[in-house]
Amino acid sequence: MCKTYKEKMKEISVLSLICSCLYPETRKNIMGEFEDMDIKPINKRASGQAFEVILKPPSPVSDAAHCITNPPKKDISLEDIQKKLEAAEDRRRSQEAQVLRALAEKREHERDVLMKAMEENSNFSRMAEEKLQLKMEQIQENREAYLASIMERLQEKERHAQEVRRNKELREEVTA
Repeated sequence: MCKTYKEKMKEISVLSLICSCLYPETRKNIMGEFEDMDIKPINKRASGQAFEVILKPPSPVSDAAHCITNPPKKDISLEDIQKKLEAAEDRRRSQEAQVLRALAEKREHERDVLMKAMEENSNFSRMAEEKLQLKMEQIQENREAYLASIMERLQEKERHAQEVRRNKELREEVTA
């Protein structure tokens, strides 16, 4: 017997379920048509259906149809074993080399990313420093221009004050 009892019971229950659902009137005809077992329905119970399963002794024809024998093992020579071991060693070395290459590529990528980040940081710092320098120069120019304009107005007021004083002196001289 190639199939186990559990497998056959599953097969029967699935078949019974399908048949009873789809073809309730032909269920009785299907019972008992298996090669290596007889199935007889027992009186229906309140909890469901019941069957009596009788396994037949295995026949030589059914064994050949259901069981597949393993092919005979061939003798393996020492050379074949050595070749297989060498091939396995080569595969292991190849896999190690592939892993090392992947790690080297990953490190190279990390190094490139780090260098790019450092370069961008340096560029940002340089640009910020240049911008700050330009801003400081502009502030200095504006301050010098403001001070020059204040000095110009102060000198203008001073000239005007001198002119007013001179005119006042001239009027006093004329009236005196």
